[in-house]
Amino acid sequence: MTFYVAREGSKLWRRVSGETKVELQLLAEKWKLLLAGIVCQYIHGLAARGVHYLHRPGPILQDVGFFLLPELGKDRAYISETVFSFVFFSFVLWTFHPFIYQSKRFYTVLLWRRVLAFLVGSQVLRIITFYSTQLPGPNYHCREGSKLARLPRPDNILEVLLLNFPHGVIYGCGDLIFSSHMIFTLVFVLTYQKYGSRRFIKQVAWLIAIIQSLLIIASRKHYTVDVVVAWYTVNLVVFFVDKKLPEMPDRGTGTSPPLLPVSAKDKDSKSKEEQPLLLNGNSLESSDRRPRTQVNGKHLDDTNPVNGDAAMNGA
Repeated sequence: MTFYVAREGSKLWRRVSGETKVELQLLAEKWKLLLAGIVCQYIHGLAARGVHYLHRPGPILQDVGFFLLPELGKDRAYISETVFSFVFFSFVLWTFHPFIYQSKRFYTVLLWRRVLAFLVGSQVLRIITFYSTQLPGPNYHCREGSKLARLPRPDNILEVLLLNFPHGVIYGCGDLIFSSHMIFTLVFVLTYQKYGSRRFIKQVAWLIAIIQSLLIIASRKHYTVDVVVAWYTVNLVVFFVDKKLPEMPDRGTGTSPPLLPVSAKDKDSKSKEEQPLLLNGNSLESSDRRPRTQVNGKHLDDTNPVNGDAAMNGA
């Protein structure tokens, strides 16, 4: 039992170290695009923080979803955030599963490159919309009478640049159309729909996305229009951005060309490995290959040419 556990642990370590080596090479190649996507996440947070200074509380707008869905209240508003956190961390863990499991359908670096492209495209449209028109926030801390509904003028630029994290991110107001939670949820679900392998999980993921939409409205974090606009905008953004990005190689087929450039040394070692082997296990070099004589449509690899001629002449 101990030997089996040690052997499996050794296999797992070799798999993780080999995958890490490949992913680090990809990261060294694509780090600028990944860094740009991460910086855009900060810019999105900075824009959401900035619009909070422009927010003016007012009467909650008439909303169909508010009539149809009962209000969860402050005590149960955490349910929506709990579901979102589950979706977020589950997706992040799934993107790193190629480091452990043998079934590897994608490269983690390339997948996150696509995910960040989807997020940035959706968030740029979101910034444009919520700066175009500021609506009175329906969330509890954004209503009239709340101290958090209006932000006082900042004392210094650092207060704005640091986003008052995490308090300022959690208790933001004014960044309504469209829902940022739905951007992340739909991007993650659409990505798993394309690159995931479990049909049941795909169905559950879409069901959770619908439940998440209803919980956002029931917890009064967004108006119904914020969620509806997110559903068709994110899908369109993912569709068009996905068309522009080069498709990732499918690692499951084994027929795709090598993703990383191969050095001359690697090519030589690979060509030696691909040379045919004799029955004794020795490789058959090109200089050792004998002339192949064809008799009656058959190739005789080890036949002496003289004997072969004699055999054809009937000797």
